[in-house]
Amino acid sequence: MGLFDQISSLLGGGAEGGITGQVMGVLQQNGISGVSGLMQQFEQSGMGAHIASWVGNGENLPVSADQVKQALGNPVIASIAQKFGIDPDAAAQLLAQHLPTAVDQATPEGNAGDAS
Repeated sequence: MGLFDQISSLLGGGAEGGITGQVMGVLQQNGISGVSGLMQQFEQSGMGAHIASWVGNGENLPVSADQVKQALGNPVIASIAQKFGIDPDAAAQLLAQHLPTAVDQATPEGNAGDAS
């Protein structure tokens, strides 16, 4: 299994100390704290419907790598890529694939609350 596949499978796993926890740590270092911080970033980028669908109990709307870059910003994507030793475009693609599920799993009651 290649690095891309390992990160891809682990990112969706939601392990607190695993890849998701590390991604959330990088986000926090960049001023994005927990699910509520992600919600704010996506809402400010005009993608409130996307993040609301991930937090809510219905179907998760898909998001593209470009939309993730728009919402989080290139410096945040570069920080995540550097953390895992991958290309920023690959990092954005991984986030686009797994962020909806990770946020959904972090908010089982359908609201951000104290989810991190």
